[in-house]
Amino acid sequence: MTGRTDSETGRPVPADPATPAIGVAIVSFNSGDVVLDCLESLIASQGVRLHIVVVDNASTDDTVALIRDWASGRPGYVVAGDLPFPLTAAPKPLTLVESDGPAAVPAAPSVLLVHAGVNGGYAAGVNAGLMSLAKVPGLDRFWILNPDSAVPASSAHAFATQPVPEAGFSLMGGRVNYLEDPDCIQIDGGRVNWRTGVTMNVGIGAPASTTPAPDPASLDFITGASMVVSRAFWDRAGSMAEDYFLYYEEVDWAMRRGDLPLAYCPGGIVYHRAGTSIGSPRLDRVGSPFSLYFKHRNRMRFMRRFRPLAWPTAQAFTLLKAAQMAMKGHRREAAVLLGASFDRPPPVEVRQRIKGPAARLAFGKEYAP
Repeated sequence: MTGRTDSETGRPVPADPATPAIGVAIVSFNSGDVVLDCLESLIASQGVRLHIVVVDNASTDDTVALIRDWASGRPGYVVAGDLPFPLTAAPKPLTLVESDGPAAVPAAPSVLLVHAGVNGGYAAGVNAGLMSLAKVPGLDRFWILNPDSAVPASSAHAFATQPVPEAGFSLMGGRVNYLEDPDCIQIDGGRVNWRTGVTMNVGIGAPASTTPAPDPASLDFITGASMVVSRAFWDRAGSMAEDYFLYYEEVDWAMRRGDLPLAYCPGGIVYHRAGTSIGSPRLDRVGSPFSLYFKHRNRMRFMRRFRPLAWPTAQAFTLLKAAQMAMKGHRREAAVLLGASFDRPPPVEVRQRIKGPAARLAFGKEYAP
């Protein structure tokens, strides 16, 4: 546990202040089907003090109600049977602090729930979470974690104590495996093809049990699904860019690290239910139109920002990739990719999912129904 359990009451006792500490920021949007396993696995962490904040981006499902019920100990929560490690639900109730803006995050087993009020996108949620974690004195590592993840009991301690260069680090990653296939790596870190803007998951598809950890010097960025941010980097680089809305925010952020190196934590293992809400591509499937739109709109946005001279080769890739997808029968997806890359208005299936004030943040304008 993040603390010990009182033998008489069965209630968690907060960890000793001398125990290593790390903050955790989780951004939720319609994450009711996955977020509780993420929280339970964090609460079960060993040898570390956690400061956990969940920023809810105006979920329209039962995410908030489920978190409240979970913390109160109301019956109904059952640990998912497909987790690749043993997990026992923590004694309840737990303290749930709610806020409409950034607030200091208490130590676990308490959880801070920040109501964003609008779906401002992934980066906006992360920034709100980090602003809360930055209010905790002495906390110098902030772990950004996807809500559709679950973590073994040792991962938080590993991230909190991983040795780093004396001058510090910017962003730290670990190994993210597919939860549905626990020995299959999803990502060990990322690289960018600077001619096309396409990002590559290092280690994807390789067996986790036999694949060595990567050299962080060979990486261009750390995945936003599980990324530890140093306070030094946060103070220097500032917030994540919010104009991407979804995808490429962490790649952009890593480009602003200056002389602070990337770091890697071999013990920082995370199991991820990849693409549960947005239909991200996997080894066995093409991405959804929603995923493809933001991925390729933002690929070109990123290239214009950091490699404008490579715009022609990046768009040549667009044409070739769209033709390849169409030949494989994915004509609608090919059309979405083309439109997004050339900054055309979002397709109807994307507009239907993001409306009102959120649409202005995602697209720069609202669209009629």
